[in-house]
Amino acid sequence: MKQEIIRQTEYIIHKSRLKGIKNLPAALEHKFGSSILRWFVSKVIEDTIHIELTLWETEANKFSGNISETFFPGNTAILNIIPTGIGCDIGGYAGDAAPANCLLASCADYVITNPNTVNGSNFISITDNTLYVEGYLIDLFCQGTINLYAPYSNHIGLIIEKTSEENIETVLNIANAVRAVHGINIEHHVVTDELIGGRCVQNKSGAYVGNVDNPRTLFKACETLIKKRVNAIAVTSNIKDLPLDNYARHFQGAHPNPIGGTEAIISHLICKKYKLPAAHAPMINVKRLDLASNIVDARSAGEFASTSGIACAMIGLKKSPQIHLNCRIKNIFNINNLLAIVAPATALGGIPMIYAQIHDIPIIAVANNKSILNVGKSHLDLKNVYEVGNYFEAAGVIQALKSGLNISSIYRPIPTLRD
Repeated sequence: MKQEIIRQTEYIIHKSRLKGIKNLPAALEHKFGSSILRWFVSKVIEDTIHIELTLWETEANKFSGNISETFFPGNTAILNIIPTGIGCDIGGYAGDAAPANCLLASCADYVITNPNTVNGSNFISITDNTLYVEGYLIDLFCQGTINLYAPYSNHIGLIIEKTSEENIETVLNIANAVRAVHGINIEHHVVTDELIGGRCVQNKSGAYVGNVDNPRTLFKACETLIKKRVNAIAVTSNIKDLPLDNYARHFQGAHPNPIGGTEAIISHLICKKYKLPAAHAPMINVKRLDLASNIVDARSAGEFASTSGIACAMIGLKKSPQIHLNCRIKNIFNINNLLAIVAPATALGGIPMIYAQIHDIPIIAVANNKSILNVGKSHLDLKNVYEVGNYFEAAGVIQALKSGLNISSIYRPIPTLRD
């Protein structure tokens, strides 16, 4: 059986050779094929575009399909993206983008967001009209490859990485609390017989990604649960190779979260292989750090105040959309329902924003959500981008788009038509 390898790489391409940012996905597909698990533009220097990729060399099924001519009218959706592992001022910590997400949710029928936006260990603030969607499935959604089927509820299976009896008891107590308080269907769990082996990796850009030592251990656990008819998977494991000095700086509000990138790789693997919603969270939150004060930055407090990170993932998965009709559903969405994408203004090089150019979907770039990247509108020659100062202004642009207003009619000076 072929060994499955996960690796990180950087690919550099010239703008002049690319002939338009719309052609970037096709260029990467031609170069790397279906082994791509995750990618984003990390920097642009003059004519060169630098792309950081996570590749999974496997025989996993490739997603294919085109729903561009399929319409489900009646619902307006906003995609609110807070990328993982790049130190976003809002959303780069522990669920601290939830208030901004709630604001955007009030402006549309639905808001689609990635788990990183709202996950805060024991704490999660998620509105009834928020669709909690793993990043790999968001990428497919933005490519126009899949529909999102919103269920009444999911049957969640829980994977616990091999650990001490004490840690297992902690996780099961949390799972039982979530079942009792939130009424969530967590019907089965499995403890892996080996370590999954998630590892923290920092790329050249300073962004955090990750590797997994034993993906087959993860997949064996998934298949055990799927045979028991679960249709969503929560995973909890511990992450190795954490840079503890930088992790301490993270709790002080001065560094990206080193864990998030590894979590994304683990959930991406599950979504790509099994085509089910998934989410990962740390099993036991690391707190033995050299901190100036045990009262940490408010944005990180949810993580520091919680023993484990897994509660939020299970709560989020309760109504996480499916990509197949494998349950009773109450709504359907695809790329044609997407009114706009909201994203940090310095992190516009991700898959959703690039495909927004292909599908002519407006991007609302939020300036005050800074990150460690510097990939903005001008760097990639992006079109149809509305630059705003904060999420309050983003909400106003959404209302204008929803009302069918020409945005330029609200600004001054207003363009005047003349012969």
